[in-house]
Amino acid sequence: MKLAARVSQVTPSLTLAIDAKAKAMKRNGVDVCSFSAGEPDFDTPDHIKQAAVAALQQGKTRYGPAAGEPKLRDAIAHKLQSDNNLCYSADNIIVTNGGKHSLYGLMMALIEPGDEVIIPVPFWVSYPEMVKLAGGTPVMVNTTAEAHYKITPDQLRQAITPKTKLFVLNSPSNPTGMVYTPNEIRAIAQVIVEKDILVVSDEIYEKLLYDGAEHLSIGAASPEVFDRTIISHGFAKAYSMTGWRVGYLAAPVEIIKAATKIQGHSTSNVCTFAQYGAIAAYDGSQECVEQMRQAFAERRQAIFDLITAMPGLTCVKPDGAFYLLINISKFGMGSLEFCDQLLTEHQVAAIPGIAFGVDDHIRLSYATDMTTIERGMERLAMFVKSKL
Repeated sequence: MKLAARVSQVTPSLTLAIDAKAKAMKRNGVDVCSFSAGEPDFDTPDHIKQAAVAALQQGKTRYGPAAGEPKLRDAIAHKLQSDNNLCYSADNIIVTNGGKHSLYGLMMALIEPGDEVIIPVPFWVSYPEMVKLAGGTPVMVNTTAEAHYKITPDQLRQAITPKTKLFVLNSPSNPTGMVYTPNEIRAIAQVIVEKDILVVSDEIYEKLLYDGAEHLSIGAASPEVFDRTIISHGFAKAYSMTGWRVGYLAAPVEIIKAATKIQGHSTSNVCTFAQYGAIAAYDGSQECVEQMRQAFAERRQAIFDLITAMPGLTCVKPDGAFYLLINISKFGMGSLEFCDQLLTEHQVAAIPGIAFGVDDHIRLSYATDMTTIERGMERLAMFVKSKL
């Protein structure tokens, strides 16, 4: 059987693979401390679940518009206007099967063979693979710990060629947890306008900020960059709705129409009653978001203190999301070997940095309880001591 060539160009998701292995070990009775999944450990807030239950009871179980329920698109547009100063209407919104699907639909609608897409390294695992599936060429730009893993305006400018169509911005970032300051966003926006390219801003971790970090959506930096901006977002991280699979794309109408056409022939509408839960997430109290954010902030401080006390490990303190990117270069092994030995010998699951383009790093997620953090870091300290 001959498969399509595009399949061989795509790397399987290491984040999902490691998480699956850790869960399999747990099912077999192994006491695993997992820091692999990018998923809040909280349940979805009750008022969101109740809204979905009510929608089921009201018969909201039919096919809906491919672009999403009108009420949800209105709620998203209102959120973007009030929270982010982005002047979108419902016509600028498509509801997708999670934030990941919003990016996939965008790449399918926008990228052609020969198009280049600039992606800062470290990157979220699926960005380059989506570009490849669309026939485009990912252009990777390395960042440094000294720059807090953020691309500079000069780096972006130098990476742009006549083939450049899109720049991928992720703030707060997965896997680094770094947040671009408003001034850094404005400087990047100037390059976008100067070079007349498009930018997609993945803002799914927007609500998870610490130590006074401020989120500025790049489309709000100037009217000129707004016309070149696409927003990818969703409900998974801030509202603990990972399994609900509700995300969205906000963009110029032409892009939304194209993405809707593609979605109409692939998945059609997002689960109808799940969309009513998403409406409740945006229309209801935001106290649940703040409670989770505060819990993540406490865990972040605890795990950072434990990591930085271990010999051989270094990391930059994250400003947002729920990840730590840890440098393991002093151990003389690649990230796959490091993570495999850590899981096998001490039952701690981490994600190898090679998945994010940095083989001398590992990623830990602190979207887990404090007991697991304390036990897991004790085991990691034992592992580190045995390898130095």
